[in-house]
Amino acid sequence: MRILLPLLILLPALAQAGGSNYTVTPGISQPTGKVSEWPVPTPKFARDPAAAPDGMIYIAVMHGNKLARFDPVSEKFDEWDLPPGTRPHGLVVDEKGTVWMTGNGNGTLLEIPFDKGRPGQMVAHKTPSGGSPHTIIFDGRDALWFTNQSANKVTRYDRSSKKMTEYGSRDGPYGLAMDRDGNIWFCQASGQRVGRIDAKSGAVSEIDLGSGSMPRRIAAAPDNTLWVVRYGDGKLSHIDARTAKLIKSFDMPAGPRANPYAVTLDGAGKVWANEIGTDTVTLFDPATEKFRVFELPTKNEGIRKMIVDAKGRLWYMGSHSGKLGVVQ
Repeated sequence: MRILLPLLILLPALAQAGGSNYTVTPGISQPTGKVSEWPVPTPKFARDPAAAPDGMIYIAVMHGNKLARFDPVSEKFDEWDLPPGTRPHGLVVDEKGTVWMTGNGNGTLLEIPFDKGRPGQMVAHKTPSGGSPHTIIFDGRDALWFTNQSANKVTRYDRSSKKMTEYGSRDGPYGLAMDRDGNIWFCQASGQRVGRIDAKSGAVSEIDLGSGSMPRRIAAAPDNTLWVVRYGDGKLSHIDARTAKLIKSFDMPAGPRANPYAVTLDGAGKVWANEIGTDTVTLFDPATEKFRVFELPTKNEGIRKMIVDAKGRLWYMGSHSGKLGVVQ
């Protein structure tokens, strides 16, 4: 399927940060195997951690309708209530320290400016199609991109004009990332395809990963390739962003029962992916094509998103366990 959309010239990102296009450039992971966890104050399906430029880790507390923040130095949490009905899903922190959250419950993009460590006036921007906004990234310049799962849309929000532009999809768009040329890539979680929005034309095209693949999340690598976790068949796929073709797929260590859900990269291009079915996280080295497997201390973690911070540490949020964790 190829969907032609109105022409929109998109500027490439100034920087590729965080594997999933966060503001913080990831460090190089050199894990010793040490895993630490902290229970969040409100363990009501907390999810999708994001690193901030000041080193803080922000978390969306979906069912508790809160924003949480963790200080890795003091090991203490702060929490703030969100507007009623927000039911936050994803979040990202921009270069100004503003937190942007997807309102999965009320079809909004929530803007939360911070001043001296405290949130200011929260502004909820309504999406054109309503729906259930999902995963969010920042382009490093002026735009936020997010998927809208139930509306089958991918949306661009321009901070300067405050305008939203929607692009059509199918099969529940979920995780997304941006390549070095500014093209947007997104997973169709209930199907078998990865979509691509062309930065110059705005045209949407797709790559078919095969029946039952159910791609969940995608992350950008420093070499302008992308990595996709396939929840349905337990594989990790490598895509060339320039040719928009599949390079190779690898079986996760736990195989089809792995149900890989989250993926991100470190600064050297090594790939972190979790196996939600076996409570493990893996570090894949593309040079050797070998996995390292790390057992997590808590069963039924329910990890749905992971990020690498500036020090190369892997942060994850156990949505089922209610624990924020780090592998270092």
